Amino acid sequence: MVYNYDLATVWAFIIAFAIFAYVVMDGFDLGIGILFPSFPVGEQRDQAMNSIAPVWDGNETWLVLGGGGLMAAFPLAYAVILPATYPLVIAMVLGLVFRGVAFEFRWRDPRHRAVWDVAFCVGSVVATLAQGIMLGAILQGVHVEGRAYAGGPLDWLSPFSLLTGVSMLVGYGLLGATWLVGKTHGALQDHARRMAFWLAIATLLGMAAVSAATPFLAIDYWHRWFRMPGVLFTAQVPLATIVFGFILFWSLKRGRERLPFLVTLTLFGLGFVGLGISMFPYIVPRALTIWDTAAPEKSQIFMLVGTVFILPIIITYTAWAYYVFRGKTVSEGYH
Repeated sequence: MVYNYDLATVWAFIIAFAIFAYVVMDGFDLGIGILFPSFPVGEQRDQAMNSIAPVWDGNETWLVLGGGGLMAAFPLAYAVILPATYPLVIAMVLGLVFRGVAFEFRWRDPRHRAVWDVAFCVGSVVATLAQGIMLGAILQGVHVEGRAYAGGPLDWLSPFSLLTGVSMLVGYGLLGATWLVGKTHGALQDHARRMAFWLAIATLLGMAAVSAATPFLAIDYWHRWFRMPGVLFTAQVPLATIVFGFILFWSLKRGRERLPFLVTLTLFGLGFVGLGISMFPYIVPRALTIWDTAAPEKSQIFMLVGTVFILPIIITYTAWAYYVFRGKTVSEGYH
């Protein structure tokens, strides 16, 4: 049984890594969609789109790995979380479909480019809000009875889940703005830098609000963050967030190009660490742990063998794509 526990923990970290990779990679191109209406029609919008054109669809590979891995490695968690968040999952998928179609058709159908620009923006906003609200809905707890979802169709909707949704929207916007600071030049880069400054303020405020509200959701969250001696470790997360927040503002003020995006990724990483502190080892908070929901040991071993080969391929392909398309972006892309 100990061996099975070890396998479940390994799979939990694999899925957590895939989800984090999706958030930071697809987050910046969703962020560009969120900010799209602020860009003047014409060269700046084309330049923004072309900065993500080579990588945006590959970024969503991590969503498939995270979702598919959850279904395969923790089927009970999958069977509980999906019924609890069906409207959000449907909204997210439709948003991603709309923005994907709009991404290609705005180049193929220039007569209706304004329509596709709206679809690109709306799809990005809907997908991001759905992801953020889903995070809040899971973190606040899911009603489980007899190893099945026993809540209502709107249990996911609450002030806390709306707070996480808006915070995710702002955070993705910051990822998109800092990405453009490093990938573009001229008027668009200046515009992105100005937006990044205000979005950084909003993102840090959102992180602070979510962090302050989370311990009040349940007593075990409070204990994880404030009980001694654990608080000596958990306190490092908000302290590090403050430090990197100052570095972000400094890098924007000093005109750095790559550093703001890297620091923003670090802030998201710290937020992810905080989420892990609150939740682990629960996969459905306060109801089911990763070990309660794990697939049989033989299934986990079978999938792990495949993952050992697939994961390095995905990482290598992703790294190669970013390397090949490094450097500044112009308005004329591969389209």
